[in-house]
Amino acid sequence: MNDLNSVHQVVESSGVDPEVFTLRPDYRAVLIAADGLVPGPSDQTSEDLLTQAEGFARELLQTTPVEHLPHVAAWRDAYRGFGSKPQRTRNSLEALLRRAPTGLPRVNRLTDIYNAISVLHQVPLGGEDLAGYTGAPHLTRATGIEPFDTATGGEETVEFPEPGEVVWRDDVGVTCRRWNWRQGRRTQLKDNTETALFILDALEPMTDYALQLAADALTSHLRQLGPDVQTADRLIRPKPITS
Repeated sequence: MNDLNSVHQVVESSGVDPEVFTLRPDYRAVLIAADGLVPGPSDQTSEDLLTQAEGFARELLQTTPVEHLPHVAAWRDAYRGFGSKPQRTRNSLEALLRRAPTGLPRVNRLTDIYNAISVLHQVPLGGEDLAGYTGAPHLTRATGIEPFDTATGGEETVEFPEPGEVVWRDDVGVTCRRWNWRQGRRTQLKDNTETALFILDALEPMTDYALQLAADALTSHLRQLGPDVQTADRLIRPKPITS
């Protein structure tokens, strides 16, 4: 990709179908595209950030069960809205929070950073390798025939979403199922990822201000991952109703 115009094009060509806003009129997303990233294994910076996130989560969960945290509860309700059982398929924020007290995963510095930001800012946050994309990212309600490449028991397999399920997809198929539950193998971040897309999902009671703070924190850390990092971001929200 290697230029600012290209990362701008990624975020500007992304979209959310009106049917998703009909399901959740309070939904907003910030998309951040980054190019020029220098990949690498977990390092001291990502370790420190994960340790901070783990401590934050432990303190938070001393007084409030995970499922009662405001943004987790909102996402559980959203999952029920398209027929998913949140106690079986947890949104990415809840999944991380449940792991945090015993230790968040250490993957690579790119994944570590966005996982830590997700916990610290209480927002579902996904990272994708843009080299694996065909066409623009799009959030829609599935028809049920879109392929989703994943792994079961260590074996590569192809699944299909339930009709009406909220999914991120490109021109080839689903890149993330159940809004922010599970990412596909084709676009997952790798140890050699240099161009990436990050999606931050928000529902009420999370404010636009809090969402932007999370996006700014992620962008700040991404820009430290190489001397030539370029980023572009976009807030997607429902269009105002006109009379």
